[in-house]
Amino acid sequence: MSIAVRDVTKRFGAFAALDRVSVDISEGELLALLGPSGSGKTTLLRVIAGLERPDAGAVLIKDDDVTRTSARDRNVGFVFQHYALFRHMTVFENVAFGLRVRNWCAGDVRARVEELLALVRLGELGGRYPGELSGGQRQRVALARALAARPRVLLLDEPFGALDAKVRAELRVWLRRLHDEHPVTTVFVTHDQEEAFEVADRVVIMSRGRVEQEGTPVEVFEHPANPFVMDFLGHVNVFHGRVHNGKAVVGEVEFDCPGSEGQTPGPARVYVRPHELGLAVDRNGEPALAAEVIHVIPAGSVTRVLVRVPGIEEPVGVALPQERFAELVLQKGATVFITPRRVRVFAGDYVI
Repeated sequence: MSIAVRDVTKRFGAFAALDRVSVDISEGELLALLGPSGSGKTTLLRVIAGLERPDAGAVLIKDDDVTRTSARDRNVGFVFQHYALFRHMTVFENVAFGLRVRNWCAGDVRARVEELLALVRLGELGGRYPGELSGGQRQRVALARALAARPRVLLLDEPFGALDAKVRAELRVWLRRLHDEHPVTTVFVTHDQEEAFEVADRVVIMSRGRVEQEGTPVEVFEHPANPFVMDFLGHVNVFHGRVHNGKAVVGEVEFDCPGSEGQTPGPARVYVRPHELGLAVDRNGEPALAAEVIHVIPAGSVTRVLVRVPGIEEPVGVALPQERFAELVLQKGATVFITPRRVRVFAGDYVI
């Protein structure tokens, strides 16, 4: 089932949680709503679910206007962050609950619950109670319960937020595989960029009740629409410099800045991601900023190196592949030279 959100506005008193938001979700797509706390992503999910009624705008599910339709009559499945399982019921009865409320016959209930427990890899745990399960298992039960009545749409509100990092990573892979095998139009709310990029087909980035950008994970990461998106998607270094004739100037060093040729010369904030910075122990004849190594942080497949550049208040982060870091043999206090391989300059300023 496709979903269309049209110019939806929702206010709580003087606060605009959603401000003329429009989003299209294709049938069978897994869409992530990504943004910081207070950006409006959960409110948008609740409006789609029918748990909140918009002050203006419309919600359509497969061309049916459901804006004034109750949550019960929309036939959507909803999974919350904190499971919301019935502690006094077994796993089997938790999944069966919604089917019994809808007056399914006993044989159909058993067949459907057994099918779902097998689907979420919990077929042997139907007789247990939620308190006897791990957090990851409880969340899979919640997902099975949401899928039980064959909903038109599945809505997930930070479903892995209460779990530890390792379990979250495992469930992300599991959810993506489950969706590939059994595609249901799904909207997934998260504030975790890595989670959104790993799970979703497409991402909608929100801030202050508005959509800042939407696209595939690759599109929004490689081509951020504005400073907010650039800064929100992972670590980023910000240099206060200026732009002039297609060049970004930081201190007295000029760097190529494709796309800035038409910008008015003047002060600018120059954005560079850590992995887009080269680092060397000599200048090599390239434009480079001299810096001092102040900290080295092992981080799995890369090593993060923090350096201090004279005239720049905040430390600058550089992400180096392990092989490159091993070649350089960097020590705290060493003098190095950093060269941006890609810089971005945006007109105007912003505040998170």
